[in-house]
Amino acid sequence: MQLLGCVTMKNFMLVILMMFCINAFAEVNKWVDENNRVHYSDQPPPSSAKSKQLGSTSKAKTSAETSDATESSNATESSESGEPKTIAEREAELKKKQKADKEAAEKAAQVKANKEANQDNCTQAQLSLKTLQADMRIMELDAKGERVYLDNEQRQQRIAKTQQDISRLCK
Repeated sequence: MQLLGCVTMKNFMLVILMMFCINAFAEVNKWVDENNRVHYSDQPPPSSAKSKQLGSTSKAKTSAETSDATESSNATESSESGEPKTIAEREAELKKKQKADKEAAEKAAQVKANKEANQDNCTQAQLSLKTLQADMRIMELDAKGERVYLDNEQRQQRIAKTQQDISRLCK
């Protein structure tokens, strides 16, 4: 009696497993009718409707085949000439897009770095202007390494140049 129960249980499990496998070959289609209504169905759409196969839940297809089918349907829809694009054409477009994105990111980083440098230069120029406008003696080292003090005329020239720098850098 024990042996009969084991065979019956195996048959029952086999029937259940087969019932789940029936749905494994179902396909889902998306199509738009003449009234611009979107329909989803497992039945093929009428020939007059614009259709797109959304996917198959078939376990027989590999993920690579599924992604190739999706890419080819996307390429078919986006192709200007109406012909599907080859894998090489799609790869070339992808590489172009990645290169353009990389160049745009590099350009944005360059612009950001320039903006930060200008901000730092602006801050330094403003501090320099405050120092020049204070009534302190300003000293510099000449080519020989000797101390040289700025007179009022030199100070006014430096103030004017620093103000021009501030107007250029601090926008």
